[in-house]
Amino acid sequence: MYDVIGGLSSRSFRVMWMLEELGQPYESLPEKPRSEKVLSLNPTGKVPVLLDDGVAITDSTAILTYLADKHGALTFPAGTIERAHQDSITHQVLDEIDAVLWTAARHSFVLPEDKRVPEVKSSLIWEYSRNLDFVLARRKGPYLMGEMMTIPDIILTHCGGWALSAKFPTDNDDFKDYLKIVRARPAFRKLREKRP
Repeated sequence: MYDVIGGLSSRSFRVMWMLEELGQPYESLPEKPRSEKVLSLNPTGKVPVLLDDGVAITDSTAILTYLADKHGALTFPAGTIERAHQDSITHQVLDEIDAVLWTAARHSFVLPEDKRVPEVKSSLIWEYSRNLDFVLARRKGPYLMGEMMTIPDIILTHCGGWALSAKFPTDNDDFKDYLKIVRARPAFRKLREKRP
């Protein structure tokens, strides 16, 4: 039994989705970032935190990789060319999609007001749209890596929901097609119904 610390409206969704896909039991502890519990496990105060036998693992992508490797699913084996390509796409999604959305969030509500630069959002929207085209150009089938869903699909699909709520562009037809396929997965739908 795993413990996932962090609510469904955060990157913890990614971890719970992975666990649903794997059919692994877990308990959700919907702590807010920087809560006393979270800070006791992660000095940055960020969620998610995964507890496996009481040992804390932080960062959603590190957790996804750990779980995929441990359970031998939703990933290609380490040391293969396919895994290298999968990791390349994962890092591209993190660097060029997730980071852009996170920067927009920081300048919208995360940073102290006197540190925010709201004007940066138009530049970030442009960058997001351009970068999304680059990521989708690498798509090899219904999923990013072809016929099998892998870690970067979880991250990119989560970013799609994040982009919608942040009022980033939603008119990319390739992305709409991709999201329709991934969001049809039973594990995603089950978890989405639990979201407040």
